[in-house]
Amino acid sequence: MTEMQDRLRIVPEFRPDEYDRVRGLVFGNLGRRLERWEPEQVELELSVKERDTSSQRTVLECWLHGAPSKLVATSTEQDLDRAVMEVRDDLRRQINRMADKWDRSRTR
Repeated sequence: MTEMQDRLRIVPEFRPDEYDRVRGLVFGNLGRRLERWEPEQVELELSVKERDTSSQRTVLECWLHGAPSKLVATSTEQDLDRAVMEVRDDLRRQINRMADKWDRSRTR
């Protein structure tokens, strides 16, 4: 496990036997995007609310050093692996938009 993967808190709605798989899904393409920050500048939390119900919601929250507020990605996908990949991809898009905005403001 990398230092960055250690920054991911997985809340108890996930079973301990799912942690490694879920970590792998989250960092599938998000890890490279987070390399802009030092591991201690990143906090991530993954949760699933009302698991195994029709109103299940997966949430990935991210706090980044220098960001004005936390970033939040949610999914209502019932398949948990797909939901994790969906929130991962949404969070990556949010980080890309934020980083692009920062880069544009620096070049002005």
